[in-house]
Amino acid sequence: MKKEKNVKGRKIGKIILRILGAVVAVIVLVAAVGAIVTVIGNKANTQLAESFSAVENPGAVIPELDSDGNWTFSTDRDLKILQLTDVHIGGGWMSIKKDAMAINAVASMVTAEKPDLVVITGDIAFPVPFQAGTFNNLSSAKIFARLMETLGVYWIPVFGNHDTELYSYYSREDISKFYESDELKYCLFKSGDGNIDGYGNSVINVKNTDGIITQSLFLLDSHSYTGGDFLGLLWKYDNIHQNQIDWYKTESLKFSEQNNAVISSLYSSDSAEYKDATEKYGDVSSLLFFHIPLTEYKDAWTEYVDNGYENTENVTYKYGLTGETGKVIYSGIGEDNLYETMQELGGTKGIFCGHDHLNNFSLDYKGIRLTYGFSIDYLAYSGIYKLGAQRGCTIITVHPDATFDCEASNYYQDKYQALSSNEKESVTMQTYESDWVG
Repeated sequence: MKKEKNVKGRKIGKIILRILGAVVAVIVLVAAVGAIVTVIGNKANTQLAESFSAVENPGAVIPELDSDGNWTFSTDRDLKILQLTDVHIGGGWMSIKKDAMAINAVASMVTAEKPDLVVITGDIAFPVPFQAGTFNNLSSAKIFARLMETLGVYWIPVFGNHDTELYSYYSREDISKFYESDELKYCLFKSGDGNIDGYGNSVINVKNTDGIITQSLFLLDSHSYTGGDFLGLLWKYDNIHQNQIDWYKTESLKFSEQNNAVISSLYSSDSAEYKDATEKYGDVSSLLFFHIPLTEYKDAWTEYVDNGYENTENVTYKYGLTGETGKVIYSGIGEDNLYETMQELGGTKGIFCGHDHLNNFSLDYKGIRLTYGFSIDYLAYSGIYKLGAQRGCTIITVHPDATFDCEASNYYQDKYQALSSNEKESVTMQTYESDWVG
């Protein structure tokens, strides 16, 4: 009897081993097929990215490095900036078609708008394996870079939480080295001071031909997850860190000092021109770009909603919607004093972020304009490729008098669709609770 039991046990064990072997074989086969399809798909999307014509913009301003090592656009006219955000190129076998749709959308809008500069506020890549089919975040960065280099427009990214996941093959440092490489002629990315947290903390200045800074564009790494939420499953997002805020303050004060020195060299201190220039440019005007919104976005929107979708003493509604559910605004969970520092300095008049793909509002809050960029995302949110009200770009116009304007521009309009090589997308222009506002 014991012998029979042992024989039966060995048979069962062999069956289990065969089943396990078959499962492993299937997994290996699927992985191999996935890898092959990924290579083929990424090659096709790279070819697509390289198939577009360079943007015809003979009057574009060409940036140069100044004595401080900062990129500088010198012009006496308006400077046009295009904000893109949350492009979400997966770069894997599961996202090939949606990656192509994102590539087409970006190419169409950049070609139509002919900006001097494109700023991407995070999440170019989306290497989440159960949606993209890969852990390789460098592939996404390379595809997007080939697109922008082919279009021949100056561009600069800031990092989002998805660009370098904990499980991604490549770190922020790795991706930074790629963006800084000599092979990218039009990318203005700089890793930044190694003593400051994050990668890509940098500033681009706009100067007039007198050498006065008319606008400083600060780009900041808003990091990823915090509070033990290493994979981002609990939506515990990080904040701008204190040493970044200190750097922003130091640079702002330095630029204001430089401006005042230039103004003093140009005009007599008792002249009307001196007074006018000092009022406009003495405290350098600036705009900030990063991925994860500040808590002030939530404070401002909540105050606006609680007042019956009417302006308050602190809030002036400009445009846009909130389409996110749950927390609505998924800001950093910690405390920081970036907003207070901006108010103290007085020069920063606008912030541009991404992250919440279905939010695209813009409003003034206590003297600073808070704007969500229109997203590109076809991949990260389930079913978002079928929605259209949130997809597009944000057009920012920086004026020579140190002011700026911005407007949201939806992708599904003739000026972009006429240039798109996408098959006609069937999307729903969804409505939100706040559609009736304004």
